[in-house]
Amino acid sequence: MLPVPSPTPGNGLRKGAEDLPDATNSNRRPPHMFLDKRSFPAATHLNQYPVVAVAGSFVVVAGWTNSTTEAVLALNLSLDDTGLEWRVKEPRVTAMEFRPGTIREEDGRYLWLGTKDGHLWELDVWTGIITETRPQAHSSAVTHIFRHRQSMITIEESGKMLVFDSDEANGVNAPQMSLSPRFIRIGEKQLFAKVLGKQGQVWVSEGSAGGGTVGGAKSLSNTPTKGPAIRVYDIRSRENGGTAAYRTIVCPEALGAVTAGCILPTQPDIIYLGHEGGSLTLWSRNDEDPKFIKSVKIGPSDILALDGVMNRLWIGSRQGVIAAYDVSPWPWRVTNMWKAHGDSPITKLLVDVIGIERNHRLTVLSVGKDEKVRLWDGLLMYHWINDELLKREEEFATFRPINVLLCTWNVDAAKPEMLTGTAENATFFEQVLHSIDAPDIIVFSFQELIDLENRKLTAKTVLLGGGKRADGGLSDKVSRHYRLWYDKLVSAVRIAMPPEEPYTPILTENLVGLFSCVFVRASEKRDFKDVHITTVKRGMGGIYGNKGAIVARFAIDDTSLCFINCHLAAGQRHVRERNTDVAAVLEDKSLLPESEIEDDDNLAYGGGGDGTMALDHEICFLNGDLNYRIDQRRDAVIANVKTDNFIDLLPYDQLQKELKNNPGFRLRGFSEAPITFKPTYKYDKRSDDYDSSGKQRTPAWCDRILFRCRDPKRITPLAYKRMEPNISDHRPVVGVFRVTVKSLSHELRYKVKQQLLEEWRGEESRNLGLALTAYQQQGLLVHSQQQQ
Repeated sequence: MLPVPSPTPGNGLRKGAEDLPDATNSNRRPPHMFLDKRSFPAATHLNQYPVVAVAGSFVVVAGWTNSTTEAVLALNLSLDDTGLEWRVKEPRVTAMEFRPGTIREEDGRYLWLGTKDGHLWELDVWTGIITETRPQAHSSAVTHIFRHRQSMITIEESGKMLVFDSDEANGVNAPQMSLSPRFIRIGEKQLFAKVLGKQGQVWVSEGSAGGGTVGGAKSLSNTPTKGPAIRVYDIRSRENGGTAAYRTIVCPEALGAVTAGCILPTQPDIIYLGHEGGSLTLWSRNDEDPKFIKSVKIGPSDILALDGVMNRLWIGSRQGVIAAYDVSPWPWRVTNMWKAHGDSPITKLLVDVIGIERNHRLTVLSVGKDEKVRLWDGLLMYHWINDELLKREEEFATFRPINVLLCTWNVDAAKPEMLTGTAENATFFEQVLHSIDAPDIIVFSFQELIDLENRKLTAKTVLLGGGKRADGGLSDKVSRHYRLWYDKLVSAVRIAMPPEEPYTPILTENLVGLFSCVFVRASEKRDFKDVHITTVKRGMGGIYGNKGAIVARFAIDDTSLCFINCHLAAGQRHVRERNTDVAAVLEDKSLLPESEIEDDDNLAYGGGGDGTMALDHEICFLNGDLNYRIDQRRDAVIANVKTDNFIDLLPYDQLQKELKNNPGFRLRGFSEAPITFKPTYKYDKRSDDYDSSGKQRTPAWCDRILFRCRDPKRITPLAYKRMEPNISDHRPVVGVFRVTVKSLSHELRYKVKQQLLEEWRGEESRNLGLALTAYQQQGLLVHSQQQQ
């Protein structure tokens, strides 16, 4: 059993962004079960959810439209075929589940269905014949049907639960509708109900807080709760007449209503409950009474769907995304995250337990409000193959180093002709470009190239649009400020670099003050592919470009690189706004065009991506005026700066604090070379003095260069320093990096992949065996070849 991390001592109930799982290296390739990305229609009435059941080769969808009611299999079946009398105007199926077969071969053959007006009926899905009916088994809509060992449990909206048992003493070893069920009274209008655990406990929540008794039942715990009331019923109890005992469990935190629940097959003694508001609670089943362990914040959105698939939690969101969480480390890691149902909410996740042995697959179904049912590979074969290929990459790849030079500077609307008066001004570009001999790639990232307070100039920039040309040069439409700096960069590079090794600007772009320009050595240019550049506006809620980013990308050999030039939200206290700006850039699903490289696996990109997102790229640099400040008094900061005592200052740096303490921070996973230079902001212009104006701003390391690589060994910082021109209120920052790029042999990679596919058969067999054992212990499988 995998260990469950305990709360930090003295901090067990701490909440906030630090609890968020780490999604830094998640794989976003959808784990399709079939090559044709198969899905099934789930016709549904407006604002209603389709009802779905699965067993091996059969996916059963009961839906309804305004004009007709139907159950959909390989055939269409009308409710009129049941012969039941309908008491409601629009009868429909509201719940269904496969019952255990009398023998192993019949598991997944007989389907129990419940209706809006309380009827139960049984369908033989092999023949399409209705085999049993129990009219008016319930007095209101059947909301849930569950299978547990050799029993079936049905629950109605008004609070009655029926337990249909087998009668082995009389030779009936499967539940039958014709047998008299046991009756248990529960709460009305259950928001959540599910059988969880091998003991056959039914967990129920009506969404309201507090304990108490229901329908005369005997409560074993009556402690008031802060969160929703959760009651646990033991269906093994043979007491009848609605007097079965239950337990009310205590959630010590004020959380939203329970919406979903599951058990991980690898953690059978832990119950996971999903809540409105984006939290999970963990409950231990080692004792007779379930005990609260902790809560974990997943995100701001409600958890709508939840299931345990091997050693991962699968969670469905309102945004149509499924995420798989590895809960063994702390913080938890998001290993996979993909768009499953467009932007439509995911209403259900369901593991095909019967299909594990029947089809030798672990299939997970998702149901979305896009009226689709989709099938996914629960074993995540592609994820396993990809991880193993990365481990063996040296068998089919060759590697070479390249040198990358980056310079970021907020120029505060200064013009290049102002670089006079001091040696540091006059020789600025020469010093930058000689930071390393003959770099292969040079990237300039400027901010506030124009005066952002000048409305006429900023409006002109907006109207003239971007600054790129097809050949990588600067558009003729840009304002004079951009043209001056572009011409200066081209001239400086030409003068500083050897004439026999010319450099070419391959990408340029501007965005209301932001300006990026990328140069490459002519000898490297022929190896560049997928060259694109784009912008992201973040000012005024994303409609104005005074804050935002320019994102440039290309692939060299079989390695993709991304360069992000940022100007984030200003202000000492606006850490959250800066974090939001970063997230908007890194999480944009259509930031860049899809890769044009003819390659089914997008080998230049990582994490199952296709190049459309920033973090799809194997190597990513993020630099600019990030605006993170130092949370300390101004006089203390200046005193430490005067003595070069940066060690005592860095713990108060907002960016370092976010990187260290906030697993949900989207720059977590990025690195930064050690800071050994003074804060770069804010200076009096033409001076070495920090801000002497009335605002007396505290010095800060606003200007930064961060980097990220899926294999950290393939990027090495060689220099990280600031330069000393004084024409702006910021000092520029320069970084030099040695980057390892790869070139793949597709033939050798194919051979290794075939070897891994052979190894996968053994891994798959082992995992399916573990899954079978786990689901047998939970009582979801009665017959199995493993048992015989």
